[in-house]
Amino acid sequence: MPITKQQKVMIIKDLTDKLSRSKSVFFSKFFGTSANDINDLRRQFRQAGSEYIVAKKTLLDRIFSESEINGVKAKEMSGEVAAIFSYDDEVAPAKVLNDFSKKHESMEIIGGVLEKKYIDAAQVKALAQLPSKHQLYGMVVGTINAPISGFVNALAGNLKNVLYVLKAVGEKKS
Repeated sequence: MPITKQQKVMIIKDLTDKLSRSKSVFFSKFFGTSANDINDLRRQFRQAGSEYIVAKKTLLDRIFSESEINGVKAKEMSGEVAAIFSYDDEVAPAKVLNDFSKKHESMEIIGGVLEKKYIDAAQVKALAQLPSKHQLYGMVVGTINAPISGFVNALAGNLKNVLYVLKAVGEKKS
């Protein structure tokens, strides 16, 4: 049964809201993937602060043409297309999608939108290889902490040497 104009208006309004709240958007083909696998994928995306949406390509084109994002042409993407809207971490859905596509050959990464620019599938896969935001935070903290801990160890080493000298002097005098 075809979608009515009123339903299309509501879908466009909903998709426009999702696009305005999202930090990144990724596209994938899903033809041939079982419903159970798609439900599992949706659950993984929810855990990553993202949302997996299947919509008509004309509606996706419409929301992107009305936004300030250029280069997205859903009509030119072959097959059935799903959009993944990321609300928390820009890169987390790319990791989930990449891992899932390795296990399920029918799932194919098409591209995405990051910082209001279209990126191709190769760039999405490269994003998926990056460490997570929390790992990067840990690396930064470790880098900041390294000179401080080195300084503390150097001071502790000097204090130990002074103690050894005092102990040796004390043993020599006794």
